[in-house]
Amino acid sequence: MSDEQSTSSKQRNRTKEHLKQALVHLIKEKGYHSLSVKDIVNYASYNRSTFYIHYQDKIELAEDVLDSMLQGLEDSVGKPYVPGQKVYTTNLHAPSFNLVSYIYKHRNFFELIKYNDTLPGLHTRFPQSILNIYRDQFIFKTINNIPVNMDYFKRYTAYGFYGLILNWITMNFKESQEEFIKEVIDLAKTHIYSFEYRGK
Repeated sequence: MSDEQSTSSKQRNRTKEHLKQALVHLIKEKGYHSLSVKDIVNYASYNRSTFYIHYQDKIELAEDVLDSMLQGLEDSVGKPYVPGQKVYTTNLHAPSFNLVSYIYKHRNFFELIKYNDTLPGLHTRFPQSILNIYRDQFIFKTINNIPVNMDYFKRYTAYGFYGLILNWITMNFKESQEEFIKEVIDLAKTHIYSFEYRGK
């Protein structure tokens, strides 16, 4: 790739990033449905033609924001692990929960979950992403190897974790990441003996 191509690609990514940030900010201010492309470009200080180089409409922009953030969430999980690594809940510690750090780092986006007129699909796809992570990336062992329907177990655990995350966000991240993770680990120890990271 030539320097010129690299610069234009960086420029394109920067423009898209500004448009995404504008969308997130304006959803909080006005709600998603009353937003127009004009509002977005005015806030981001671009003209409409720049917007249409990147996106057909605000729906496509909204989908790009949601897709990239949730993909980032799913990708963040494996950072502390190597495929095949087995972790006992008794040894769990904060770095094992990279996902929590990712949510906190991108809290400006994840706070959108608190709004009624918010990013379409966020309320269903956010918990679904957590379930995907549990289902695709991990093998769980129950305490005392108690036999359970593992699909149900993963749903139960993933949606329980999602409920805790939702509460943490709704309470404006009142607990620090460390405090929140400690609570999650204490709960995990009550029903999960170990888990193995399978990789993506």
